[in-house]
Amino acid sequence: MNALPALALEPDPYQQLLDLPENLVGEIIDGALYTQSRPSGPHGMSEGGIFSDAYIPFQRGSGGPGGWWILMEPELHFIRDREVLVPDVAGWRRERMPKIPSEHRFEVVPDWVCEVLSPSTARKDRLLKLAVYARFGVGFCWLVDPLARTVEVFRLVEGQWLLEGVHGGEARMRAVPFDAVEMDLALWWVD
Repeated sequence: MNALPALALEPDPYQQLLDLPENLVGEIIDGALYTQSRPSGPHGMSEGGIFSDAYIPFQRGSGGPGGWWILMEPELHFIRDREVLVPDVAGWRRERMPKIPSEHRFEVVPDWVCEVLSPSTARKDRLLKLAVYARFGVGFCWLVDPLARTVEVFRLVEGQWLLEGVHGGEARMRAVPFDAVEMDLALWWVD
């Protein structure tokens, strides 16, 4: 009996993601693997400021209402690993996710995501990731540009992103879903 030749299967994008070197961040968007290097200084500064301003009042409840989990760079898994996104910062209301998963996989859709834009990721963040977040029902998204020093605040309404406001420079802002607390944008930018 003659054996049939083995079929060459395309590599599994999730296995490719797992095999990436530690200096790369990988995401699977619409079935394709995207990689990027670790963030620059301005990106990291903004990401840390955003995390701190949300974490203290909304996760710890210090000077704010509490009731949230706020995490940096969680690995979000949608549809059994077919969509794997890593927002810079994300938040979940505790009534929707009562405890943080013990492993790296987050399968509960976040209530809020924040993407810190860089020249190499801005197009992907705006065109691809925003569409995935809308498709899975993330309620709020912030797009933060540390070089332009701007924050675009979006709310999901009937499956479409509605721009709630644009803040920038050295301003203080109140922005959904964290409008219970004023945030000082000057602390998010590298001088």
